[in-house]
Amino acid sequence: MKYVTTFILILVLAGCAKSYPPLPTVAEVDVQRYLGTWYEIARYEHFFEEGCSNVTATYTLREDEQIDVLNSCNKEGELTTAHGVAYSTDSSFSKLKVSFFRPFYGDYQILMLGDNYEYAVIGEPSREYFWILSRTKKLPQTTLDMILTKMSSLGYDSRKLIWTPHE
Repeated sequence: MKYVTTFILILVLAGCAKSYPPLPTVAEVDVQRYLGTWYEIARYEHFFEEGCSNVTATYTLREDEQIDVLNSCNKEGELTTAHGVAYSTDSSFSKLKVSFFRPFYGDYQILMLGDNYEYAVIGEPSREYFWILSRTKKLPQTTLDMILTKMSSLGYDSRKLIWTPHE
């Protein structure tokens, strides 16, 4: 929980410090198809996820149209979880606000999404945070190559990626 609280605080402060060019998000997300469990394939490293393996994010729709978020990882042999909530800022559902420590919310923007919702690429305006998610523990190399090419055009540096181990 402590690492998640710090993460959200950093997102909020980063967003307040400087203005960044907007990121192009996907046109529309079918929230029902997006729900469920995603495996983290790669991320930008930050201390709240340092040493994490077997990282997953599970999204569940609530009655109030917000989304429950359950993040988990294996850290030093122990399962660590963080519970949060997210809501869409528009009808496209491609731009969300997420909080693990209310009232502080950070940006969660869906930059790429597989046609069959088999992968998702997540970023935020400062380009300090980046995740590649998948419905499976691995993605085909052709898909990864396409994502890496696109992330560069969005202002992200693929050399900063940490590849998440999964058992």
